[in-house]
Parts: sequence; structure tokens; C-alpha cells
Amino acid sequence: MKPATLQTSRLLLRPWRDADLPDFAALNADPRVMEFMPAMLTRAESDSAAAALRDHFARHGFGRWAVEIPGISDFIGFVGLHHVAFTAPFTPCVEIAWRLAAPHWGQGYATEAAQAALAFAFETLQLDEVVAFTVPTNTRSRRVMERLGMTRNPGEDFEHPKLPPGHPLRHHVLYRCTRPA
Repeated sequence: MKPATLQTSRLLLRPWRDADLPDFAALNADPRVMEFMPAMLTRAESDSAAAALRDHFARHGFGRWAVEIPGISDFIGFVGLHHVAFTAPFTPCVEIAWRLAAPHWGQGYATEAAQAALAFAFETLQLDEVVAFTVPTNTRSRRVMERLGMTRNPGEDFEHPKLPPGHPLRHHVLYRCTRPA
């Protein structure tokens, strides 16, 4: 199935291209961008992650789109949807996630692209709910979640099962968004 392309007033959410790989690797090697991730990625790890993102699109017809600013930047990161690949009290589910290059922070791009991805989730995929999660100190992403209308129940916060006990990033907050009535 060919991945959909989404367009907002300023952004294009599109299928991945091989030409995105060097910029994606730079994004994944930036300590500012990866501050709330377990580790920065090597080029090989980044390329493997991009292959997994493409595979999710191939298997499910949706995923995390490459984001570009037409006429300005061919690749600023990714925004999109994916099936959560671990077991927790709120799974199975679809998560919305984003990772943008630091020079593009603070301009509303994550929120704008995520709004388009949520509209796709609810209108095209007919999902009833989408979740998002991060560590409590990731205030930038939490603000995006709140601007999207996602809500948090502190009783649903969880320990990320892919991180070992005692890891400083293990505790996560969970946000939810349901399909508009």
C-alpha cells in the first residue's frame, strides 16, 4: 500500500526517501534532539530505524512521515503514527510521535504536523484513540500533547518496559486523545 501524503499550510508529511537518511542520521546523533531518548544513534542504527519506519508503512498503510517545509527544507524530522511494540496496561494501541531537528523547534511545526496526523488517524483510519508518552521532564513534547487536546491521567503513568529498572528515563507519562464525536 502506498503511504499517504499529508499537507498542512506550511508542511508536507510524505513517504521517506533515501535522500533523507543523512539528515535523519544527523538528527539522531544530536544530543539536544535525543535528550529524552535512551541513546543517540550511530549512522547504521539510524538507517536501521528508517528501514523500520518504512516497513511499518508497508505493513499498516500508515506510520511516521518524513516532514519537509516545501521550498525551505527537504527534511526536518518525522511526525506520525505507529503501533506500540511493547506490552503495557494501555496496549495494544497506536501512538503519535515526533522528532524534529532543533533548528525547527519553537515554530509550531510539531503541533501542526501532529494535528494532520491525528486527523488522518481519526478520519481515514477511523481509530477511536491515539496515545502519546514521554518522560515527565520533556516539557516541550508535553506542551505539544496538550496543544493537541490530549489529556493525562497521572494514575496511568508507567515504567517503560524497554528500559531497565533504575534507568533515569524509565518513568513515563501517558496522554490520550479520542476521536471527536
